[in-house]
Amino acid sequence: MNIEAALIDMIGEPAKRLHTARSRNDQVITDLRLWCRDAVESILGRIKYLQVALVALANKNEGLIVPGYTHLQRAQPVLLQHLLLSYVEQLERDAGRLVDCRDRLNFCPLGACALAGTGLPIDRFMTASALGFNSPMRNSIDAVSDRDFVLEFLSANSITAVHLSRLGEEWVLWASEEFGFLTPSDSVSTGSSIMPQKKNPDPMELVRGKSARVIGDLVTVLTLCKGLPLAYNRDLQEDKEPLFDSVKTVMGMLEVSAEFAQNVTFNRERIQKALPAGHLDATTLADYLVKKASWFFPAGIPFRTSHDIVGRSVALCISKNCQLGDLTLDELRSINPVFEEDVYEFLGVENSVKKFCSYGSTGSKCVAEQLGFWIEKLGMEDTIIN
Repeated sequence: MNIEAALIDMIGEPAKRLHTARSRNDQVITDLRLWCRDAVESILGRIKYLQVALVALANKNEGLIVPGYTHLQRAQPVLLQHLLLSYVEQLERDAGRLVDCRDRLNFCPLGACALAGTGLPIDRFMTASALGFNSPMRNSIDAVSDRDFVLEFLSANSITAVHLSRLGEEWVLWASEEFGFLTPSDSVSTGSSIMPQKKNPDPMELVRGKSARVIGDLVTVLTLCKGLPLAYNRDLQEDKEPLFDSVKTVMGMLEVSAEFAQNVTFNRERIQKALPAGHLDATTLADYLVKKASWFFPAGIPFRTSHDIVGRSVALCISKNCQLGDLTLDELRSINPVFEEDVYEFLGVENSVKKFCSYGSTGSKCVAEQLGFWIEKLGMEDTIIN
C-alpha cells in the first residue's frame, strides 16, 4: 500500500487502479513463494559447495584407514574417503528435499485476492507464467491460508542442520587430544582467553549449536499454524522471522563447514597408532569362517557359530594382550580346528578393508567408484586433475 501511495503521488488517479483484483493476502503470499524459490536456489548452491569441499578432502586422503564406530565404540576399519563420502550422500538427499519443496511451492496465489477470488476478468494463468510459476493455485481459500510450503522448507532446513551438526560433532571429537585424528588450521580455530596451549575447533562447535536454532524455527511455525481456522489470519505474518532466520542460519552453517573442510589435515601417524586397539578385524575373521568349508561344515560355518568362535578368539587376545593377527595358528586351532594358514590374509586392518566388496562398502575398489561418481556429478574433473 505504500508503493500504491507513492505511485499515486507520482502519476495521480491512474495509480489507484493498481490494487484492482488484488489483496494484500494474495500479494504477500505470492511474494513469499517467490522469496522461498530464490532462497532454495541459494541453499542448493551452498550444499554443492560443501559437497565439493568434502570430495576434494576425500580425494587427498586416498588409502587412509580410520576406525569406524558404532555406539561410539570401535567397530570396523573403514577408509576415511568412505566416511567423508557418507556426508556427501546425506547432503545430496538434503538437496533433493529442497528441490521437491521448490517444486511444490512453485504455484501462484496471485488472483485469489482476500480468499474468494474475484468477479473481474483477470487471467491468472498469464500472471503465473510471467512470474515463473508452474500454474495458478486451484483453490483461492487454500492459496491465501496455508503455509505448508514454509513448513516443508523449514523441515528440509532442519534436516540439513542436523546433518551438519553431526559432522560438526564428529570433527570436534576428532580434533580433541583424546582422538587427535585431525588438526584444523589456525584460520579455522581459536585459542583460549586463559590457556595458551588451546586450539579449539570453534567453527564446527558453532555449526553444531546453530542447528538448535534452525529446529526452533520449524517448531515456531508449526506451533503458529496448528490452531488457525480458514482462511487468512494475521497470525501468519509471524511466519517471516523464523523463515528468514532459518535460511540465513543454514547458509552460514554450510559456508562455515565448507571452509573448515578446506582447512583441516588428518594426522596419519596418530590414526595409525590408534588402529590396533579394538580388534577391528573381528568381523572380517567371522566372514572368513562363514566362507570356510570343512568336513564338518561343507557349506561353511553358520554365521552365529562363527560369531561365537571369533568371540572366544578375541577373549584369548585380551588375556594375552595381543591382536588377532598375533595369535599363532595353533592358538586359533585350539579354539576351532577349521582355521588354516590363509586366515592371516583376513587379519589386520589393511587386509580387513580389502575384503569388503559389496556394493557401497568401504573396500578400495568400491570407494574409488563412489569417488569417481561424485567427481563427475559435481563437475570436479578439471579441479581434481589440476
